[in-house]
Amino acid sequence: MAKRQQADNGSTATTYGFQTEAKQLLKLMIHSLYSNREISLRELISNASDAIDKLRFRAIENPELVADDAEYAITLRFDKDAGTITVQDNGIGMTRQEVIDHLGTIARSGTAEFLAQLTGDQKKDAALIGQFGVGFYSAFMVADEVEVLTRAAGTDECTRWRSRGEDSFTVEDAADLPRGTSVILHLNEKSKEFADGYRLRSIVRRYSDHIGVPVRMPKESHEDGESDAEELETVNSARALWTRPRTEISDDEYKAFYKHVAHDFEDPLTWSHNKVEGKLEYTSLMYVPKRAPFDLWNREAPRGLKLYVQRVFIMDDAEQFLPLYLRFIKGVVDCNDLPLNVSREILQQDERVSTIRSALTKRALSMLQTLADKQPDDYRTFYQQFGEVLKEGTGEDFANREAIARLLRFSSTRHLGSDDAKNARVSLDEYLERLVEGQEHVYYLAADSYEAAASSPHLEVFEDRGIEVLLLHERLDEWMMGNLHEYKGKSFQDVTRADLVLPGESKDEQRKDDAADEPLGKRIAEVLGERVEKVRRSKRLKDSPACLVLGEFALGPQMRRIMEAAGQSLPESKPQFEYNAEHPLVARLANESDEQRFRELVLVLFDQASLAGGMPLADPAGYVERMNRLLLELLPE
Repeated sequence: MAKRQQADNGSTATTYGFQTEAKQLLKLMIHSLYSNREISLRELISNASDAIDKLRFRAIENPELVADDAEYAITLRFDKDAGTITVQDNGIGMTRQEVIDHLGTIARSGTAEFLAQLTGDQKKDAALIGQFGVGFYSAFMVADEVEVLTRAAGTDECTRWRSRGEDSFTVEDAADLPRGTSVILHLNEKSKEFADGYRLRSIVRRYSDHIGVPVRMPKESHEDGESDAEELETVNSARALWTRPRTEISDDEYKAFYKHVAHDFEDPLTWSHNKVEGKLEYTSLMYVPKRAPFDLWNREAPRGLKLYVQRVFIMDDAEQFLPLYLRFIKGVVDCNDLPLNVSREILQQDERVSTIRSALTKRALSMLQTLADKQPDDYRTFYQQFGEVLKEGTGEDFANREAIARLLRFSSTRHLGSDDAKNARVSLDEYLERLVEGQEHVYYLAADSYEAAASSPHLEVFEDRGIEVLLLHERLDEWMMGNLHEYKGKSFQDVTRADLVLPGESKDEQRKDDAADEPLGKRIAEVLGERVEKVRRSKRLKDSPACLVLGEFALGPQMRRIMEAAGQSLPESKPQFEYNAEHPLVARLANESDEQRFRELVLVLFDQASLAGGMPLADPAGYVERMNRLLLELLPE
C-alpha cells in the first residue's frame, strides 16, 4: 500500500511499505552485523563502480548519454558536524520506477529461501547476505537514515528516496541533480567515527583500491586537518586489478577484488590470474567461492564472468565463457579481440569465444586440481559446497571428463567403522593405488543413503577379499556413473549387477557357473515366478541369506525414482534373486518339506532382500502378515 503526502519542496512524496522479508533482513543487518560495519562503505563504492561501468557500456551505442560529463569518478564526502557520509557517482543513475523496483524490494528472486537459511550465526549470516545481492542495504548497519538522490542518464527526471530501515520508504521528486546517484548516510551514534578523512581513506585503500575508476575525496589541509570541499584528490590506484602484473598484486588485493566482483563477504578459497597473448589476447581472473549461493541448483539463474573488452565493461554474467557445471566460478575476462558492441547472441556464435571458453574451462579445472593437491582441507570445503554441481560435468563435457573425474571424491568401504566414515572421501587416484592383484575394475555401489550403501549385502565378498568399494549415496551419483565408463584404463563395475566379475575370474567363467541348475534354485524360482528374471546361487554373499541383483542394462532404484519423478514412463524391470547356499537359513530351507511353509519363507527372504537393496516392497502388508505367522509358530505359548 502506497500513501501520498506533501514533501518539503512542494512535490508529492509517496510512502511505500517494505515487504515482510525485507523488514526481517533489515532488522538482521541493523542489529546483528556491527562487527562488519566497514563493508557497508565498500558495498556502496562497488555499486557506484558498477553504475559507471553500465553507463560506459550504454554510451558505446548512445554517446549522448554522457553529454559533457565524460570524466567518470566516485566522490566520497563527509561532514563531521552533521554526521553524514555521501557516496556520489556520475554513472547510469535510476528513474523513479527503477528506484522503487531496486531499492524497495530486497533479493527479489529469493527472499524466502534466504531467510530460511538464517541461523543467527553472525559470520554465516554475513556470508549469506553477500550471496543475495543486498549490499546496498548494509548501509543501515551504519546509518539511522539513508537518502538516495538520483537522475538517470539521458533524462531530466530526478528522484529522492529515503528510509530509516524500518517499515517503509518514501519516494519523491527532486530538482537540479547531476547525472548519477548520491547515497547519503545519516550515521548512527556507533558509526560517527566514519565521518573522518583518515578513516575513510584507509577503508578505500583497503577495500576499493582495485576499482577501475578514481575514488575521490576532498583534499585535506595540512594546517588544520580540515578538508577543502572544492579541491578533490584520488585516493585509490584507479587501475583495474586484472590489468596489473601478478607480481605486483598482493593476496589481500586479490581477496578485496573478489569481494567486489562477487559481492561476497568471505574470502575466496583460491583464484587464477592469467594473461594470454598470441592469436587471441585476453586476460582472465577467476575465483572459487567458499560458500555456495542459494540458487546454485537453479540452472536458469544468472551466472558467468564479468566481460570487458579492452577494459570497457560489456556485461555481467557472460555465461558463454564457462560451461554450466562451473557456474559457481566468479571473476572477469577482458578480451582485446572482441568488438565493443558485442551482444549475447554474437557471443554464442563467435569462434573466438569458443576458443577462450575451452581454455578457461581447462584453467578452471587445473585451478581446482591445484587446490586439491596443495590445500586438501580447502578442497574438502569446496567439495562439500560444489561437488554435486561438478558431477554434472561428467555428462556435459566429454573433452574434460577425465580431469573432472580426477576431482571427484567418494565415500568408501576403506573408512567403514571410522568415526566420520560418511564424510571421509577418497579420490579415484587414491583408489587405484590400492587395487588388489588382478583387479581390472573400479567397484562401486549406489544407494539412496550412506547407511543403506554401507550395510548392503553386496559388499560381503569384497570385505572378505579386502577389495575397496566406492559407496555412492548422493542424488546425481547413479546418473554420473552412467557417463563415467573408465578411468585411467580401469572400467567401472556396479557390484549390484548380475554380471559382476571379481579379480581373477573372467566374465565367461562367471556366466558358465551361473548356468548351473540346482534343485533348491528351481523350487525358489517356482515360488517367485514373475517377480524375478532369474534365480541363482550367489558367489557374492558371505553372511546374508539372499540378495537382489540388477540385470546388465536395468535401471538402478535411484535412477528409476529420478526419472519417474520427472514424469518419464519406464518399462518394467525385474531383478534377479541370488541365495547363499552356505547360510544356515537357506540350508534349512532346502530341507523344508512343507510347501506352504517353504513358500512363506521364500517370500520373506525375497522381501528382506528387497529392503536391503533399497527397493520398495510390492506388498508391505503381506510381508508383515507372513512375518507375524512365522513368529507365532516359533514363539512358545
